[in-house]
Amino acid sequence: MSSDETVPRTRTDVTAALLGQGTYRSLGEQRLSPAEERFERARRTTGLWLAPLVTAAFLILPLDMPPSQQTLAGILLGVIVMWVTEPVPIPVGGLIGVGAIVVFGVVPADDALEPFGSTTIFTFIGAFILAQAMLKHGVARRFAFFILSLPGVGRSTFRLIAVFGLITCMLSAFVSNTATVAMLLPTALGILTVIAKMLQDRGQVPEDFDPTRLRVGAALVLMLAYGASVGGLLTPVGSPPNLIGRGLIEEATGERISFAQWTLTAIPLCAVMFAVLAVVLLLLNKPELRRIEGVEEYVRQERAGLGRMSRAEKNTLVAFAVTVTLWILPGVVALVAGTDAAIYETVGDRLNEGIVAVLGASLLFLLPTNWARRETTLNWSDAARIDWGTILLFGTGIVFGALLADTGLAKTIGTEASEALGLTSMFAITAFAVALAIVISETTSNTASAAVVVPIIIPVATAAGVDPFVPALAATFAASFGFMLPVSTPQNAIAYGSGVVPITTMIRSGFGFDVIGALLIIFGLPLMVALTGIGG
Repeated sequence: MSSDETVPRTRTDVTAALLGQGTYRSLGEQRLSPAEERFERARRTTGLWLAPLVTAAFLILPLDMPPSQQTLAGILLGVIVMWVTEPVPIPVGGLIGVGAIVVFGVVPADDALEPFGSTTIFTFIGAFILAQAMLKHGVARRFAFFILSLPGVGRSTFRLIAVFGLITCMLSAFVSNTATVAMLLPTALGILTVIAKMLQDRGQVPEDFDPTRLRVGAALVLMLAYGASVGGLLTPVGSPPNLIGRGLIEEATGERISFAQWTLTAIPLCAVMFAVLAVVLLLLNKPELRRIEGVEEYVRQERAGLGRMSRAEKNTLVAFAVTVTLWILPGVVALVAGTDAAIYETVGDRLNEGIVAVLGASLLFLLPTNWARRETTLNWSDAARIDWGTILLFGTGIVFGALLADTGLAKTIGTEASEALGLTSMFAITAFAVALAIVISETTSNTASAAVVVPIIIPVATAAGVDPFVPALAATFAASFGFMLPVSTPQNAIAYGSGVVPITTMIRSGFGFDVIGALLIIFGLPLMVALTGIGG
């Protein structure tokens, strides 16, 4: 699950970490290079004056449109500038925009804040609390070492990289992409330590060889970062753009997307993209050796250090299993009884995903770890650490999406854009949506990308007489496909900050994956939508 935490501020001293001469630094201890610092300061300083300037300039333009539409458009442009340049944290930029909407009289305060009561808000909260429990009690780490300990995995660099990516994908379907990568990176560096020592013992590299130059290291760490982005698409709760895009689509079209429908649609696309990642990364960063020794022993030692499964871990698994089962159950009922059956409507309404999420998360505060001391699996201080910024950003995104429709600005944008760009077919609009989402996600957060692009694409499609469902869903998927730059996603930044991945390697690999991912979404998503009946 992705959350748009601030990009790490530096590269880690990985060489020392790999050779056992230092320790992996926490993200908070990292610093950007002087050139990167100058760029960041300039970007954020620019946003401080550019956002209000853009808004003011748009408001005084003599445009032939209703005042409410022009005011909303001006405020939205200013918010987009703040989301891209980040003079303030991205969620705060959204809140400033919501405040401006009320102050400038676009709508009353109650109407502006109504979307914060969306059930998707509660899906976010519940899913984030469950993920917090998995990280706190080590369930995710235990799962990773269990998979790595499977027979034969630790003997081949090819299998090791592929399986490491598979672990990342599976965890990222439910846990923050950033948290997954940050949690697994020390394990990847530990494995790289073993490989580097093996090469030195064989005399294949000199004693003073810099392990960060190993191609196998670049492949392993890039697989970690990119695998998280792909895995985050597997479920609606896997990445904030998923829930934001789904919420906007359901708000605009009235077409419901269940947990099961989303997952069935995403699995084939993610499977193909994962296979492409594995093949291309191994071709571009061909490992120095195919068979390795010592990794299995390293994994065995790390797994032994975890000890027996604790009561807290078991409780977390129970809460997680109950939540996922109830999320999937309406989809199973639909497959058995059909979407027109009364039982499906009843089950779907009663087992709303937001309600299921908060009830599942609530189990963590009920299931005891020490009944005598009345200690439970989580306490509120743990829950308070979840990514509230993303929750606020989701709410502001829905606010702007709803007002675009209510004020008629969406129709105006759609008509003008459709005529100007000549977008008249489903294919053309979908391709435009994917390209725009990927370009924006390369320069700003994937969450902001979804919040910006989806509300634009829906009216463009509607004005062209095209069902907006597929183009909007394509934009939602594409928002997570920013592979090329360290600033594209937090997990990219962590990979680059490790010092194992040169910037040229990331750009070269990421550009290819952007193109492949775009083509996969443009051609594959409409097919999967037709096969699964999602949104129907």
